[in-house]
Amino acid sequence: MERLRKTDTYVCVDLETTGLNPKTDKIIEIGAVRVERGRVTGMFESLVNPLRPLGEKITELTGLTDRELKTAPDISAALPGFLEFAGERILLGHSVLFDYSFLKKAAVNQGVAFERAGIDTLRIARRYQAGLESRSLDFLCGHYGIAHRAHRALEDAKAACALYDKLWEEFGNEEDAEKVFAPRELRFQVKKEAPATEAQKKRLYKLLERHKLITDYDLNGLTKNEASRYTDLIFAKYGR
Repeated sequence: MERLRKTDTYVCVDLETTGLNPKTDKIIEIGAVRVERGRVTGMFESLVNPLRPLGEKITELTGLTDRELKTAPDISAALPGFLEFAGERILLGHSVLFDYSFLKKAAVNQGVAFERAGIDTLRIARRYQAGLESRSLDFLCGHYGIAHRAHRALEDAKAACALYDKLWEEFGNEEDAEKVFAPRELRFQVKKEAPATEAQKKRLYKLLERHKLITDYDLNGLTKNEASRYTDLIFAKYGR
């Protein structure tokens, strides 16, 4: 039986974010490895200022702090560099739809189309390594002897690249490998978000002044939905 041809040109990407919901959370770090014809031809790494404070759990998980991110570019400045680096190549990642959804939201907000196919190492591992106690990236790296510093974007991207190679070596000749390893269209529906109106920002400034609050949010960087949620949060905690 002739061995299937491995996808050997792609960009492996990983993000660190403020949370798990691409509609409400923000990117705080982008890491990517570009592979062409089986060889690494470049790496991309950027911290991203989310224009909001990090939660304690995210700082504990990633080691990143508000102080570090305060001087980083926001997503409008960081994303174009990644898009140029990645081009139109296939995206690869561990649970790649998660990363794609955040990237697509950011791209759409900048008026940029972002439609890609992707290869998901988590999906491959779930198919062929169902007997393992976990299919997390960290666990699988331990299983395959891949050096890995977890929860930093570039390190996770490099680890996913190595994991893809290990999975291919072990399972690339399986009968269903053509289907399991094939790139798939990534789908995530998102609409462009409008920036907060002057009226919303004025209302927030008045609330902050009234309740003598100091905010770590950049009010000028809020969308309309974010401004509404932040206003509701202040109402709920401090009243009108």
